[in-house]
Amino acid sequence: MKVKVISRSTEEFTRERSQDLQRVFRNFDPSLRAQEKATEYVRALNAAKLDKIFARPFVGAMDGHIDAISCMAKNPNHLKVIFSGSMDGDIRLWDLATRRTVCRFSDHRGAVRGLTVSTDGNILISCGTDSIVRLWNVPAIKMLGSDSLSENSAKPLASYPWKHAFWGVDHQWNGNLFATVGAQVDIWDHNRSEPVNSFEWGKDTVISVKFNPGEPDMLATSARVPVTRVDMRQSVTDYYMWLCSDRSITLYDLRMSSPARKFIMKTKTNAIAWNPMEPMNFTAANEDCNSYSFDARKLDEAKCVHKDHVSAVLDPQRMLHFRMDIDYSPTGREFVTGSYDRTVRIFQYNSGRSREIYHTKRMQRVFSVKFSCDGTYIISGSDDTNLRLWKTNASEQLGVLLPRERKKHDYHEAVKERYKHLPEVKRIVRKMEEDKAPAPAKPIYKASSLRRMMVEAERRKEERRRAHSAPGSNPTQPYRRRRIIKEVE
Repeated sequence: MKVKVISRSTEEFTRERSQDLQRVFRNFDPSLRAQEKATEYVRALNAAKLDKIFARPFVGAMDGHIDAISCMAKNPNHLKVIFSGSMDGDIRLWDLATRRTVCRFSDHRGAVRGLTVSTDGNILISCGTDSIVRLWNVPAIKMLGSDSLSENSAKPLASYPWKHAFWGVDHQWNGNLFATVGAQVDIWDHNRSEPVNSFEWGKDTVISVKFNPGEPDMLATSARVPVTRVDMRQSVTDYYMWLCSDRSITLYDLRMSSPARKFIMKTKTNAIAWNPMEPMNFTAANEDCNSYSFDARKLDEAKCVHKDHVSAVLDPQRMLHFRMDIDYSPTGREFVTGSYDRTVRIFQYNSGRSREIYHTKRMQRVFSVKFSCDGTYIISGSDDTNLRLWKTNASEQLGVLLPRERKKHDYHEAVKERYKHLPEVKRIVRKMEEDKAPAPAKPIYKASSLRRMMVEAERRKEERRRAHSAPGSNPTQPYRRRRIIKEVE
């Protein structure tokens, strides 16, 4: 015998709060909603406009250093702390929640060039131009709420002097080894006062090192030959040329006695970052204002070229010394770059153009950038001695959201994603019009316009050269391969 039962749940019609409106039941049958697409398009347009109106990416600045900030490091076990090192040898531990200094590590006698934290988060490793590697004990997390620690100075656990100055350091994702770079690549153990292994390929100076997150024994470095300065004096102006004959990226395997692979680019690579979710891929921040994503298994061609950075300083002494830094989000879907053009830009991992550009009127050249461990914030360190805290999503609302607010935000993101290909939505989402940019952005947009003119002139010159050459003598080369000179194994 069949029995029909009326099932009624109180959750379907009961309000969450007494102030909420009565629940309205809707019929989502497409035949009854003829104007559904038009309504959603208007909602997507309004959502894009509201994002621009409420875009307030800057959270606050952290001051305390007295010289330019050269490097930063995250603690993998704590979300709200970050380490920063400056050119005067001062290292500070910051509490991002209060934006105050928690502890100072002041023992270096020169610029701090590299900072990294061990896997367990208990040991801080620093190195710099004073040719000494120092290990520090990280204060316990329960002490971070005390204001009395703001002027405390920690003493190093160990100091390991070496033969040459250091340019960078990185720790294994899973292990007790860390690598330093300078005149060569040295592999260290926490309990050894000398390197356990050293690698050298040619006479180039290595300036950046990163361990692979998926394979603990693999690391990548970028290098250049020691710089020679040539002064060519003329009657009116002094010209300076910086000669660098090697601009290589090298892959090392600690299980081998020699480097594994190496390829040389036309311009120097300043920083490298591995994708934490796709450990076979890495992105290199290059001196030609672009970033290049590579697959470690196929180094003769870049997977993607990320453009947008410009050099806003045209000083003859600095126009060939263009520095960038890069760091991946924990999700692996985005990365952030900082540059000498005084901007911080956020890129999708597979996009050639940046989705956001951050800068302030007083911010100078950016030397270091980092994502927070949860990917919610970005920290930048610049030449004006300040650390700045930014939101990853410029219009994101800080604080706890109610379930209804979260659902509304998710719906707005969904309709923007659905109609992002339409011209009006695309124009608003991409960026504001150049002629309506705020005052601090004018130099950036002018430099962008100048760079576009230079790139277009170079393209026309190449087309004319090809048109006046014999057929096949000057073949077209993809831009993803154009910047790579050769691969060496």
